[in-house]
Amino acid sequence: MSGEKHTVPVALAAKPYKVAIGAGALARVGALSQKVIKAGLCAVITDDVVGPLHGATVLNSLKEFGFDPHLLTIPAGEASKSMEQASKLCDHLIGLGLDRKASVFALGGGVIGDLAGFVASIHYRGIPVIQIPTTVVAQVDSSVGGKTGVNSPLGKNLIGTFHQPRLVITDTAVLSTLPDHIFREGLAEVIKHAVIADEEMLEMLPPDRSGELSLLIARNVGIKSRIVAEDEFETKGTRALLNFGHTIGHAIESVAGYGALSHGECVSIGMIAALDLSVRLAGLPKNQAARVQTVIEKCGLPTTIPADLPSEKILAALQRDKKFDRGAIRFVLTKQLGSAFVSDKVTLDDVTGAVERLRN
Repeated sequence: MSGEKHTVPVALAAKPYKVAIGAGALARVGALSQKVIKAGLCAVITDDVVGPLHGATVLNSLKEFGFDPHLLTIPAGEASKSMEQASKLCDHLIGLGLDRKASVFALGGGVIGDLAGFVASIHYRGIPVIQIPTTVVAQVDSSVGGKTGVNSPLGKNLIGTFHQPRLVITDTAVLSTLPDHIFREGLAEVIKHAVIADEEMLEMLPPDRSGELSLLIARNVGIKSRIVAEDEFETKGTRALLNFGHTIGHAIESVAGYGALSHGECVSIGMIAALDLSVRLAGLPKNQAARVQTVIEKCGLPTTIPADLPSEKILAALQRDKKFDRGAIRFVLTKQLGSAFVSDKVTLDDVTGAVERLRN
């Protein structure tokens, strides 16, 4: 994979793969992909925002290396991450003649990555998927690790599979096309990684959008890949560390209505609650919690719950979350920035108090 600025391995025992990172990588999708899958009939799943910007580059690159690609475009936004949309895409793949020898390319942000990965995992009981993330949150987090899925009306990501990509192709140049608020929301996952594994990375935030972002992206992918390699199916507890800020964050996102607040905005609010509980229950020094909150604010992310979201609805949504284990809360806390642990000592009363304090 020469030519990429960084190549990060995801060292899974059964099916290892690589994340190729660098400006201009979209033009090399065909060259990189034909090394890991057989060229042939394939679908490039994207949305109506990303497709017009980057679809032609990807299609041309694939055709150059013997692929027969079909561009499938869906409406942008969290509402498309549904069983209904997944079913429509599968029908479309069948209609185009894509069988078990075909492949899927996911060109877009987290919604497209999760949805297209899910479709690839169930189409003919599983066909190869290559992730081509185009947002910060997708490049640093969701494109790596094989979690796919769609939302239920009762909660986020409650329907899904593990389906690892054969390759992740990350073009940092596409981040320049993102609106400011979409760029900023992705930084929530960067902050999360800094809190749980790399305190020094806080000094790199917020990044200069006009500068070289490959190192920052690669540093985050390295954290995610190490955790995924250790705990691919989230059975050992290590991978649960990636849920820092997500327990309350997902509940807020569900109650607000998908799309009303971005995923990163909800995670940033959830991290404030997680830091608060870490100070109260795990001994995190207050100055360290304040340092993270300052970075969150400098990145233009929210720190309080909107006044129109009732606490009782947030708490009800939280109890439907996958992070509840037979009624007990598995909550990620930190004692010291750069490390984290999963606690089963956080009570519903603790969480209720944290939610209420998010209003101040």
